[in-house]
Amino acid sequence: MTVHYGDTLALDRASLTLERGRICGLIGMNGSGKSTLFKTIMGIVDPDSGQVSIDGGPTRQARRAGALGYVPQSEDVDWDFPLSVRDVVMTGRYGRMGPLRLSRRADRESVENALDRVELTEFADRQIGQLSGGQKKRAFVARGLAQGATILLLDEPFAGVDKRSEATITGLLKELAEAGATVLVSTHDLNALPALADEAILLMRRVLLHASPAEVLRPENLALAFGLDPSGASETPRDGESPNSDRADRIEGETA
Repeated sequence: MTVHYGDTLALDRASLTLERGRICGLIGMNGSGKSTLFKTIMGIVDPDSGQVSIDGGPTRQARRAGALGYVPQSEDVDWDFPLSVRDVVMTGRYGRMGPLRLSRRADRESVENALDRVELTEFADRQIGQLSGGQKKRAFVARGLAQGATILLLDEPFAGVDKRSEATITGLLKELAEAGATVLVSTHDLNALPALADEAILLMRRVLLHASPAEVLRPENLALAFGLDPSGASETPRDGESPNSDRADRIEGETA
């Protein structure tokens, strides 16, 4: 897939396939196209060329079926919007409601179960903006759980979160993958990648490498994406730090 924002190239013939029941880590420096890749898979951004295929069908079909769950970066969310945590999680059920969006018992039970799984039941009636960074991320993970999504896309879910939230989110992602979900998660915490992911993608507007975390984290491979001297790239960047200081139900991104 190729994507431009005006004259700026965001994705350059990026091609990948994601399989069911696996967690794939997505790494790359700021501006490498990670958020654009998520938004293109979601159908929020249309590629200039190429296409996204989800389980053999178009993105809009998967979205209508409630198969796609998305946890955006914090800066993409209006935290002042007057919604409670429970309301935010309930938005994950909208695709299963009628045009009036009247919740049924099954919707409410799904929401309460999701809140319990992310340990936010006691905060359910708070305005979403009043939560900590980690709690906000857990609320959006709960939205995906309530939705019943089989494909979860998480854009920097561990950025600025506390250890408890990180452990909760990681545990849930592993449970979901074991149950057959497809999980794509971007992260700057490269040291945690081997314990989190089954595979990893190194992105620099195009897919430089899609392999095991151990292979992707080899110094010579990181040097390709982060512009490092391979001889000095053995230490991976810390979270938020600039590096220079085959089963069915797959997601496929194809070039034209």
